[in-house]
Amino acid sequence: MRFIGVDLHSNSWTACYLAADGKEELRTFSFSELAQFEASLESTDEVAVEATGNTRHFVKSIRNLVSKVVVVNPNQFEVIRKSVKKTDRHDARTLAKFLSKEMLPEARLKQPEHAQLNSVAHTRDKLIKLRTTLINKIHALHVAAGIKSKKTSFSSVKGLKAALACSWDELTRVELDVIVSQISSLNEGIKRLDRQLAEYGRRLVGHRNLTSIKGVGDKSAAVLLSVIGDVSDFAGEDKLASYFGLVPRVANSNETVHHGRITKRGSKLGRTTLVQCTLVAARYSPYLKNFYERIKQKKGAGKAIIATARKFLGIIYRTLKYNWVFADFPNFVLAED
Repeated sequence: MRFIGVDLHSNSWTACYLAADGKEELRTFSFSELAQFEASLESTDEVAVEATGNTRHFVKSIRNLVSKVVVVNPNQFEVIRKSVKKTDRHDARTLAKFLSKEMLPEARLKQPEHAQLNSVAHTRDKLIKLRTTLINKIHALHVAAGIKSKKTSFSSVKGLKAALACSWDELTRVELDVIVSQISSLNEGIKRLDRQLAEYGRRLVGHRNLTSIKGVGDKSAAVLLSVIGDVSDFAGEDKLASYFGLVPRVANSNETVHHGRITKRGSKLGRTTLVQCTLVAARYSPYLKNFYERIKQKKGAGKAIIATARKFLGIIYRTLKYNWVFADFPNFVLAED
């Protein structure tokens, strides 16, 4: 058996072949030499590669040629990320050595349908943020000219037309024309992505389950499922909460244990979507509303909504795991089979 560590880049990779007797061989390949690398593999080999943008393609190419492929979570593998000696050969060698000792933190590779939808959701999120930036710029132009306005008014076609109808100097008018044109284009792009999220989201296992929850719509369900992927990857709801970054940081020294703020690891878009859904669901569910109010009185609104989001995520976990469909979510009544 050999243990092969791969330091993967966009156009090449360095591989360290570590034999059972400790002998090493280091080789560098370009992607045009993928066939040569595949030919160098044996069915008993184990391969470790860090999760990067092109890892999925790389793993797909070699998965059936070796006994095991480990995709490494780079955020948890501090040995490489914070290494003083940061070279391709050193990283590949370190991956191979830790693979041989079964000490690598694995990352999940989602199913293609989840990964693709997650990519669409992130693109949509970037477009929305860009649109917000441009709307803020229009508001700033109004403020500079002494014209009263509200940012929210520029979210509509009517508001943008009203902005163009104001009296501007020639240079500012050109600037405003360009900004309004870009916002119009972004609006069309966002609508198109919305349709894709809704259409392809409905095809995912669990979509009907989540949309039976009051507060989770088509788009939100698509985003949440694209982040979660296969719920069976998580041993329990605490693991899913950790994946969403909703667990507190813990510092343990001797007999002192300190719990800090949530880690915020994982998908920011997934966390944001979850919180938005929680706010809506808490308006309908007495259980969630009472929980939120109880925590709010003790720790304030900010911590209360995060705690309620984690509670809501637990419901989502069980809904997917046990294939629940709600007939009446506010009263927690399940639909009959």
